[in-house]
Order: sequence, then C-alpha cells, then structure tokens
Amino acid sequence: MLWIWIIGMQWVSFTETIWLDETTAVVIAALSITAIIEALIPATFVLRMLLQVALIAFSVHRILDAHGLPVPTDMVRGLLSDEASYLLPYLWFALAAWAIVLLIVRLSDSRRKILMIIAINVISFTILDSFTHLELWDETAWIAAAGMGWLVTSHFNKFRARFPQGWRHLSKSPFKIIANILVIFSLIILAGVNMPYVQPTLTDPYTAWRELSGSPLSGTSTTGTGSLLEVPTESTSGYGREDNNLGAGFNFDYSPVMTVSSDERSYWRGEVRTQYSGTGWADGGGRRGGSDVRLNDDLQGDLSTTVSTKSVQQTITMLSDDVYPVLFGAYAVSRIDSMDADIDPDLLRWVPEGSELHMRSQQRYPKSYTVTSEIPVIPVEELSKRTYEELYSSSVDDAYLQIPRNFPDRVELLAEEVTAAGQTPYEKVVLLQEYLQSNYTYTNSPDLSRKQSPDFVEGFLFEIREGYCDYFSTSMVMMARSLDIPARWVKGYAPGSVSIQEFMPMDGMVSMDPGMYTVTNADAHSWVEVYFGEYGWIPIEATPGFSMPILTSMEESEPVISEELLEEEEALEESAPAAAPEQASSGLMKWIVMIAAAIIALWGAYILWRMKLDLRFAGARLKAGKPLTPADKVIAETERWLRFVHRRGLVRESHETLRESIMRWADTYPTLRTELHPLLRKFESARYSPAQVQEDEWRAVQEQADLLKKSMKKVKLI
Repeated sequence: MLWIWIIGMQWVSFTETIWLDETTAVVIAALSITAIIEALIPATFVLRMLLQVALIAFSVHRILDAHGLPVPTDMVRGLLSDEASYLLPYLWFALAAWAIVLLIVRLSDSRRKILMIIAINVISFTILDSFTHLELWDETAWIAAAGMGWLVTSHFNKFRARFPQGWRHLSKSPFKIIANILVIFSLIILAGVNMPYVQPTLTDPYTAWRELSGSPLSGTSTTGTGSLLEVPTESTSGYGREDNNLGAGFNFDYSPVMTVSSDERSYWRGEVRTQYSGTGWADGGGRRGGSDVRLNDDLQGDLSTTVSTKSVQQTITMLSDDVYPVLFGAYAVSRIDSMDADIDPDLLRWVPEGSELHMRSQQRYPKSYTVTSEIPVIPVEELSKRTYEELYSSSVDDAYLQIPRNFPDRVELLAEEVTAAGQTPYEKVVLLQEYLQSNYTYTNSPDLSRKQSPDFVEGFLFEIREGYCDYFSTSMVMMARSLDIPARWVKGYAPGSVSIQEFMPMDGMVSMDPGMYTVTNADAHSWVEVYFGEYGWIPIEATPGFSMPILTSMEESEPVISEELLEEEEALEESAPAAAPEQASSGLMKWIVMIAAAIIALWGAYILWRMKLDLRFAGARLKAGKPLTPADKVIAETERWLRFVHRRGLVRESHETLRESIMRWADTYPTLRTELHPLLRKFESARYSPAQVQEDEWRAVQEQADLLKKSMKKVKLI
C-alpha cells in the first residue's frame, strides 16, 4: 500500500498545476485514507470499503469548508440541499482516486502484474514528459523507486508464505536484509545520478512526424504574456492564450494590432489572473459569473468608490483580423459607448470581479468600439502612510492571497529580506518593485538551461535571473502575496507609440502628449495590480524599461518612497545578490543522493572490516604465491612481532637462530621471559611440526605478542 500510495502521489504532482488546491487536497486525502485502512484495518473487504467511503466523504466536507466553499453544515441533512452541489464534483474526484487504488490492489497479485502496473505508469509519464511542457523526470524516478520497493516487499511476502521456517530464520537477522536492500538501492541511485548524458540515437515519433510534415515544433501560438512552446526562438510576441505555461522565449512581432485614441496614455487592460499554479496562471481565479451588457449601461466593477477618478474616453480601432476573448481599455471600463453595428451586444459579458469585458463568441470581434473608463487618481502620499491594519481592517478575498501548497520557502524569505526596511504595505510593494527592476535583466530569450527549480518564480529569482514581463510581474505578485499583501496578475498591452502625425520634436525628444496610439504585437505586456483596501486596486510596473502611466494627486506619476527608505533599499540591494543561493538541485534530491553515498561508504567500510584478516596476511600470501596454511599464518605473525622488537632495540644477530636470540634476550631482561618463551614454542611448532598447528593458533601468537609489547614498555633496554 505504501508503494501504491507513492505512485498515486506522482499523479497528484502531475495534475497539481491544473487542479484547484481543494481538488488536490481531497484526492490526497482519498489516497491516504484508502491506503491506511487497506494496510492496517483487519476487517472484511466490504467493511473496509464502507469505512473508506464514509471517511472520504467526511474529509471532502471538511476540506471544502476549510477552503471557504459553501457546504452543508449538517452533512446528513444537507445532502438534499443546494449547497450539496458544491460537494459532488470534488466527491467524484475523491471516489475515482479511491476506486483506482482498490483496482490496483486487486490486480497486483503477482510479480508479472506488478511489473505491468509499474511499466504502464512509467510509460505514461515518459509520454506526458515528451508531449507536454512539464518535466516529469522526478515523478518517473519516484515511480521507478516505488516499483523496486514494491517488488522487494512482494518477494519477501511470498517467501514468508511459502517458506515459514526459512522466514523465521531470516527474521532473526533483519539488519542484514535491510542493509543489503539499501546498498542495492544506493548503487542504483548513484549510478543514475552520475550517468553521462548521451544524445538520443533515434528521434521521437512526434518530432519526426512534425519534421516530416514540415510543421514547426512550436506550433503557431504567439507569446507576449507567455505561451507554451517547445522551441522558444520560433514563437513571436502577442496577446498570450496559455497563461499556465509561462517562460518560453520569443521574437518581437511589430505587426500592428490596434490604434487607440485617448486623452490619457494608459495600459490597455485585457484580463486578470489570480490562481498561480507553479508554472504560471491556471485560470481566471474561478470567476465564471458575469452579466449581459448593453450599450451605455453603467458597468459596476471592482474600482474603489473612495478614490476620485477621471473619466477618459477611448476609441479602439482594430488593425488585424485576430479575435480576442476580451475588449481592451484603460482600467476601469465603466461604459460601452459604441460598437460596430453588425456586432450583437448580447455577445458581450461583464465580469465585475476584475472589471473585464468578455466576448461570448470567438468567431466575431468588433472592428471598432468606444469605451469610457474611470481612471483612479491615486493619493500616493496618503497611501504610503497607511499601515497594514488600517488598509486591511476588513476581510480580504483569499483568491488574491493564494499561494500553492509547495511554494518555495526561499522566495518568501527573499521577499521578507527585501522589504525589511518598509513600514507600510505600500512601502514594501515599492521595495519589491525597485529590487526586481534593479537586480534582474530584461530579455526576450532567457537562458532556460540554468533553470533547476520546478517553480516558475523560484527559477527566475535564483537561477535564470533574466526574463521578460511575465517573469517580473508573476514574481512580484507572488512575493507580495507571501507578505500577505493581496495582488493579482494582469495582461493586455502597453500604451504603444504615438502616431506619426502626433510627433512634435522638442529638444531632440518626442512628445508623449495624449493622442492616437498605435499598438503592435510587440506591445503585449503583463503587469501587477495590488489591492490597498479602501484605495482599491493600484497598478504597479515590475518590469525594467517600462513606465506605468497612472494618475496621482501628486506631481510624480510613478510610485515614490522617502529618501531614508531608498538609502536602506540601496544597501539591501548590495547585499541581496550575494545572499541568493547558487544554482543547485532540489533539496530533496540532494539529500537522497547524500544518504545513498553515505550508505555506500558505510558498506565499503564494512567490507574492509570484514576483509581485515585477509588484508593482514595479503603480503605473506603474495610472497608465498599460494593460500596460507595455519602454520604459515603463525610464522607471518612471528615475523611481525620480531620486526617490532627489533625497532625497540632487541636485535637478532645474523648468526643466531631464533631460539638463541630469545634465550639471550630472556637472560638480559628476565621480566620478558614469560612472554618470549610461549612465542618461541609457537614458532618452532609451526616451523617443525606444521601438521599440529590449528587454524586459530596465529591468534594466540598475536595475543602473546601484544603482552610482550606491553611488558617492553616497562623495561629500560640497554
């Protein structure tokens, strides 16, 4: 059951980036409950099933309640209520995981079937690794390790059933069994880690088919907010459609998208994302609501009612035939003034949470439309002084504080270190902004070979350290959230360039006065919006080289901070790069390799200890050129103690026999006679009567020689 649970957890790891947190939690609970009851509860199959289903249903109810979803307070009576509908999708996921585990348990009754189950899982993960953006080598390695463990324990289980007496004999020495298993596993791990990389001999079928048909490996998607591509250099910038797979490089595409006639320079906002998956943004935060839109209706969004606003009308004229899921406009759109006559307004849907204008149909898109936006005027000086308690006295939507369960700790520690000098949430956000813009490099082709971490933000902050807007904006959102500051990710277009008729040279510079802006695919962009309580959502630019056009009640158009905080932040910047960890493997893998190496080292030391007797007589055996007899070992031990006494001053003359030398030494030093005479008898027996020498008599010579050495320390030799 342990091995099946480990294999199941690898599938959870694979689906975690596309599932909601609560879905992942209920599946993990179902897997764990099923495995524990199957392994530990000695009951009939039917009773175990009933207990498992009951506990799984209870865990689903508790998990959803903990995540703030509306579930019946009384589970039994509430099953017929409307709230019970929230339980069903999650319950189906949990019961599916439960059924799969029980099916595997019933099928895996032989070694052949176990091998088949392991092979199916390994092959499935290798296919998914090849044909998706995910790297699943860690999951594949865990499945292989679990498979080996499963086969070993299955073998011992069958051995115990077939040979109970032999099992009782083996169970008396469990350490030997465990030690041998650990050594074998450690050798496999170290061999795998140190295996040299070899280029594949054959091309995988998918790549071969794409090359044969002349199709680019990257597909035809564009990136600008980061779409998934297998060959980064073949993609081009543009409004991204794959937010869950950020990070591929791209080439700039300067083909025009639209013109915007506006009295204010702005970012042309598209969509908001809130659910970070570890590789990007999984969805729109679960927002599936919305309402119908009519021309000139007042659109109530999530704009703050406390902050004053400026009404700005924009006319957007599309310059391409591309179809987009949203209409673009400055934050926040408050009214649709006009639109192409042939476009049915019923195709529009207004989503208040995020202030988004969605298109119901992906087949038609207006060539021209006019919207009015209420652009907030930010009181920067006032906002910068408001404390956390003052800004967030009321509850905050957890969706804007969402962090994956396995979010790297060192990202949170870095955020705390960077913002240590900030006293208020606004000051902390500005410190994050300054840190990202000052310590990381903008590029449209980041070196992804340096990436080791599976987490997108961690890989950027500590390994790649270069990238484009998606890297900077996503990192800032998640670092802010780690400080309990609500934030969300926004994508759309940067302002674009002023049309040629608006150029007004002045001292060698180009005027950026309000007018007609031409937006290209190269202007596709992503940025950050931070929630500051009663002040609402404030846009923040994290990417170096970009300027966020916001209206403030001060002269400055960019977020500012006091001189003291800037000085402290500069000092922090100098020390921060040194604190960033070097590129390394994941911590868990490093520990596994270290433990495996330690086991092999201990095994090697044990082998040497077991061979110490053979090593003791290795020289004598080489000299004799044959295996040593018991008499040969006694003579070898005699030669060893003779070398010792010679170094201490008892010299044997060349014309003396060993008996003559020992007699002379005994006469000169009577206190040594007791140790010398037994050694002489052992030697003469081995030399002249080898047939009488027993196997262990060389040990007696060794023990007597030790006594002689101790006695010689008490004697002052002449």
